[in-house]
Amino acid sequence: MASRRSEPARIERRTELPGGSRLGAMVGRADFVDAFGIELPHVSELDAEALARAAFEHAAPWVAVLLRLRDALVRPLGLKTTASLSRAGGERIGFFRVFARHPDEIILGEDDAHLDFRVSLLLHPPGASGNRRVSVSTVVFQHGRLGRVYLALIEPFHRLVVRSALRRIERRAAGPVIAE
Repeated sequence: MASRRSEPARIERRTELPGGSRLGAMVGRADFVDAFGIELPHVSELDAEALARAAFEHAAPWVAVLLRLRDALVRPLGLKTTASLSRAGGERIGFFRVFARHPDEIILGEDDAHLDFRVSLLLHPPGASGNRRVSVSTVVFQHGRLGRVYLALIEPFHRLVVRSALRRIERRAAGPVIAE
């Protein structure tokens, strides 16, 4: 009989970056900042890049549908699509460009005509419980009216997508179900 995984951890949302994030220097001039975090037991062998790959390389089917819809809507506006981003040069995790890599944090993002954004995945040191936290933070810089409208339209979906990414990280950190 296989052991059962525990209840999902509670995802917390904040409007400020967690301490220690290398995105901190950008916050003062950002138009949008948010951060979501979750406590993860059994994650000591994983680094920030492994968790980012779990979160962003294979989106949930409903996220893939949202991205196809987004692409269809922004293509006529001349904005980058996920397909064009995936084919772009440089190092990528999913369709996100890698801007910086550290053992405890990886910074992904993209620059486009309507906005620039950075996503940080920060793996915190173990707490008193021995568990670790992971935070996914987003910093956005809008360019003009199109950037403001775009962000207003996608923000509710952004929250859902980040929560889904954290659940993927949680499942990856839990590892396979162990047979007893």
